[in-house]
Amino acid sequence: MLFNLAIAATILITGALLSLPALRKAPVWRAMVTPLASIIGSGFLVLGPLLNHAYGRFAPLAMALLCLVAWGYGAAIRDNIRAIGDDGTAKPVWAESLASALLGFAFMVSVAYYLNLFGSFALSLTPFASPFNARLMTSAIYALILVVGWTRGFKTLERMEYASVALKLAIIAGLLLALAVFTGGKAVEGTLVISEVHETGWAALTLGFGLIVTVQGFETSRYLGAQYKAQTRINSMRLAQIVSTAIYLIYIALVTYAFDPAGMSLSETAIVDMMGVISPLLPLVLVAAALAAQFSAAVADTGGSGGLIAELSRQRITQRHAYALTVAVGLGITWVADVFQIIAYASRAFAAYYAVQAAIAAWRVWPDRPVRAARHAALALLAVAIAIFGTPIE
Repeated sequence: MLFNLAIAATILITGALLSLPALRKAPVWRAMVTPLASIIGSGFLVLGPLLNHAYGRFAPLAMALLCLVAWGYGAAIRDNIRAIGDDGTAKPVWAESLASALLGFAFMVSVAYYLNLFGSFALSLTPFASPFNARLMTSAIYALILVVGWTRGFKTLERMEYASVALKLAIIAGLLLALAVFTGGKAVEGTLVISEVHETGWAALTLGFGLIVTVQGFETSRYLGAQYKAQTRINSMRLAQIVSTAIYLIYIALVTYAFDPAGMSLSETAIVDMMGVISPLLPLVLVAAALAAQFSAAVADTGGSGGLIAELSRQRITQRHAYALTVAVGLGITWVADVFQIIAYASRAFAAYYAVQAAIAAWRVWPDRPVRAARHAALALLAVAIAIFGTPIE
């Protein structure tokens, strides 16, 4: 009882602190909210069970490598923000247009990723949980988003962003406290889990490629120029990646050495069952966090995709028609692929975008910083490999 009260108190206190007006009005924090919300979103829900199942005792190392690669792409995009500056223009224009087109497509796939997780989590604690019913739920939410987008209601829904971020971070704080106590107890008892590795060699590498989407989201800072100065966006993106990396590494380490993947079934909602072992409160709050996070992220990416498509088509395709296109693509993906396949598709789509951004950054810094340019170029090649070879877990 006291343990559950401590978890609830941690969630409430963290939520209250995040709601303080002084914090909400701080420019860097406000600019940090969007990328942080994107990075610690769906990935947090699926990465713990997935990495534990695939990489066993080396799951924290796999998580560290994912975050390191994400940091490299973040550095490339920060160089591009610096080059573009506050006026929003920089050459080559065609390369930026290509990057925007790839990002628009990546948004379409990521919306499918978010909403399929939404469908799975929405039914996870009910007797109706099944892949077919989850797809029906996903399709219904797609219909709702299309109606809202068609009637220009996205601005109203986007106001939920800060509240959903605060809720998500507060629940994560409670989750980490519960995991720390649970794993600490196992350490005292000498019963920590050292599990075997299931994926090795090329299969392990390509699976890692297929998980890049779980740490993406930092690139949203690149497109907040209308709200924030370039240096504010650079600083906020860097902070968002540092905070998210710390949270992910702590979370994955605690999960890896507390749970034996051999005794668990792997699914997109496996985290709910895992946390139910620790406290009956955690599955309820996790599902609440999942629904808020997935819906707000899906709304944001649908709006982003619609805006990019309208801009690239020079308004020949209106935002309303772009929303319809995003929904059509997402529904198609929903009914032909499972969540783990969609994660891999989204990773490959974002990798293509990162390849262009890293190549642009390499070109821009080459005259003055050849070593940094070489690093960006290497990351561009890695992103191409990710886009080609990224695979889902079987």
